[in-house]
Amino acid sequence: MSFLDAEQQALAADIAERVIARGETIAVAESTTGGLISAALLSVAGASRYFAGGGVVYTLKSRTALAGADPAQYENYRGTTQEMLQSLAESMRDRLGATWCVAESGLAGPTGGRAGAPAGRTTMSVVGPVMRAQKLETGSDDRVENMAAFTTASLRLLRDAIASASG
Repeated sequence: MSFLDAEQQALAADIAERVIARGETIAVAESTTGGLISAALLSVAGASRYFAGGGVVYTLKSRTALAGADPAQYENYRGTTQEMLQSLAESMRDRLGATWCVAESGLAGPTGGRAGAPAGRTTMSVVGPVMRAQKLETGSDDRVENMAAFTTASLRLLRDAIASASG
């Protein structure tokens, strides 16, 4: 039994193969996924060759202390925007000297956010030689299912960004 499903394992293996071949590294700044993105990337043998590090930046304090995010961008916070997440990813990538960083933040559930956003919504960002951002809404309030879905979507976004940079 694995804590990752088959798609997550395949995505992590594909990502690892691509970045190892190019001598690149990855950092992770994740929130709602609670370490699952990092765990997926670390599940691949040889991860020390490409995994620069990361953190679960679930709170404002962790975002500023671990990732070096500018606290001013969180004044009057009403939910994570793509711009905020891109900035967070850039901060973590710079802090760890990585080629890439994938960042994720959302609402796993079972309740929605203070600003009215529904459970099952997340924002993801990849920064590096190619930058991408995406929102996902699962329509579900199941916390564990959403965490898994957010992990898969974040890995897909990272894989697709890396693949497009290799062309």
